[in-house]
Amino acid sequence: MRVIRSIKAAYGTLTSFKSYTGGLVAPESDNNPWHYKFTWNPRNVVLAGQGTAKYIKEGQYKYIPYYKLFKRTDELFVEGYGHFEGYANRDSLSYREPYGLLDIPTMLRGTLRRQGYCEAWDVFVQLGLTDDSYDLDGSERMTYRTFVESFLPPASAASQSMAERISLYLDIPVDGEVMQKLEWLGLFEETPVALTAATPAQVLEKILKEKWTLAPGDKDMIVMQHLFAYDLNGEQREVTSTLVAKGDDEVQTAMAKTVGLPVGILAKLLLQGRITHRGVVIPIYPELYEPVLNELEQYGITFVEQEQVGEKKS
Repeated sequence: MRVIRSIKAAYGTLTSFKSYTGGLVAPESDNNPWHYKFTWNPRNVVLAGQGTAKYIKEGQYKYIPYYKLFKRTDELFVEGYGHFEGYANRDSLSYREPYGLLDIPTMLRGTLRRQGYCEAWDVFVQLGLTDDSYDLDGSERMTYRTFVESFLPPASAASQSMAERISLYLDIPVDGEVMQKLEWLGLFEETPVALTAATPAQVLEKILKEKWTLAPGDKDMIVMQHLFAYDLNGEQREVTSTLVAKGDDEVQTAMAKTVGLPVGILAKLLLQGRITHRGVVIPIYPELYEPVLNELEQYGITFVEQEQVGEKKS
């Protein structure tokens, strides 16, 4: 909102607003092939993206069904941290009204992951492992291997490995990075599921928690990038606003800070009588977000903005 207001104050016309955020693992604690660990509710991660993603691009409404979501990603770059990929997050259209951008031609809200994550996660989606709508019969007797087996067609030959069967079924390389990620999770091992009347999503969550939980001393990382495009006096301009915040350890996480500190700051401001808004409000008003953004800088949580000016329209 701070950037949007500054653009409007200069009589600029916003033509595009894309916003991506990811709760990730810091590079110094990134020691697995997925380049990801849980910093948020694991169940929400497993169920992420279900439903249809909605956004608008160049005036055209776009819809991505769940089974295609992780195949349609954007590439982003963050100085000092490299490349990421982003996928559309649920309903971006609902954000137009609160931001005062009802007429904007392009608007997208997305989730950030490290490159390669979405391609591998799509395997779970295509197999049906993220389904939370029914219970598996006899899940307490399953192993990780038989759990995956229950979603595969019958083997065409007794000698076929689990990796070969997944490769043929989903048309992915048997010796590629995606398969390496799956094998690293222990999906092909005879580890007991040990869950009664579990949904596929609950079994998958259990498998992932064993591998993706922050270890003692691990640091997480929040990456947020806002991409604005606007016209000003016939010139095309772009603003990139980027936040990178790291946690101190597996308890004092960047996720905890970026979620909790704004609430604490606003509670303090309310007690000091510096907030006049009442009821349930979101921080789209300068009275709310300006003091929060200013105080967050004291905790090292700050946005870095870069602007580019393109050619002037003839």
